Amino acid sequence: MRMLNALGISLALTFSAGALAADKPIVIKFSHVVAANTPKGQGAQKFKEVAEKLLPGKVQVQVFPNSQLFGDGKELEALLLGDVQIIAPSLSKFDRYTKKVQLFDLPFLFNDMAAVDRFQQSDKGKELLDAMKDRGLKGLAYWHNGMKELSTNKDKLQRPEDVKGLKFRIQASDVLEAQFRALGANPQKLAFSEVYQALQTGVVDGQENTWSNIYSQKFHEVQKTIAETNHGVIDYMVVTNAQWWDGLPADIRSGLEKAMVEATKYANDEAAKLNEGDKQRIIDAKKAKVVELSKEDVEAWRTAMAPVWKKFESDIGADLIKAAQEANK
Repeated sequence: MRMLNALGISLALTFSAGALAADKPIVIKFSHVVAANTPKGQGAQKFKEVAEKLLPGKVQVQVFPNSQLFGDGKELEALLLGDVQIIAPSLSKFDRYTKKVQLFDLPFLFNDMAAVDRFQQSDKGKELLDAMKDRGLKGLAYWHNGMKELSTNKDKLQRPEDVKGLKFRIQASDVLEAQFRALGANPQKLAFSEVYQALQTGVVDGQENTWSNIYSQKFHEVQKTIAETNHGVIDYMVVTNAQWWDGLPADIRSGLEKAMVEATKYANDEAAKLNEGDKQRIIDAKKAKVVELSKEDVEAWRTAMAPVWKKFESDIGADLIKAAQEANK
């Protein structure tokens, strides 16, 4: 009888432990490299709020901004190793997993963010979200940051000849490297977290970024001139570990998908508002001069960067480039 009682207690404890384990929420670490008040930072926070509301007690989303866990040189590796579950790198970061995503780095491909959005919502744009599944990465959404502007520590920044010989910080992207070489400038690959100090100390002379990134990271305080070139786009792909994602219970995956849709709309709306507001804040700060370019100026930049398209057309695919161009109409 005692043995049966002991066995019963043991089984009860086992089932109880199993129930507790089943009730334990799935921890989802969302790591990113920018400030919490940027479009990406606010989108990550919105995803946390909505996911935990839709899946109460089932998931716990932990958001780590400002490279608290991993810098942009390590976060993809961390995702594939399972150390984090969701990240949102710049689209430039994916060229070693698929050359097709290099499309987004082509200079002057999109006229504005509305065109970027139209392409990303098209069939061709959605296909790119799954272009890296065989490499372990599953795209969940595109999040906007905004159009890129150029800045330098020089007084003049109007035409391509003004950047000849200057050192520019770039993301790790072959297309961006070719873009600055086409301008006669010297590209330097640096992690996002290192850019401010590099600009401050003169390790690099300039950089390219969105208004919100320039303002939140205070790049305008260590640069003399910002030219409103709108020559490219910085957007993110929110990605997860494909194996981890496919292994989630169906109800959890469905809830997270719904949360991501809501967070994406919120992040993209915030991106538009933040960039416009931060542009004005930079102007009001009067630390850096903001230069508006004429149509002739912009055409000079466009012409100087044009060879980059031909160089990467075979890697990206002419059909994909054409589909992106169609989004401008």
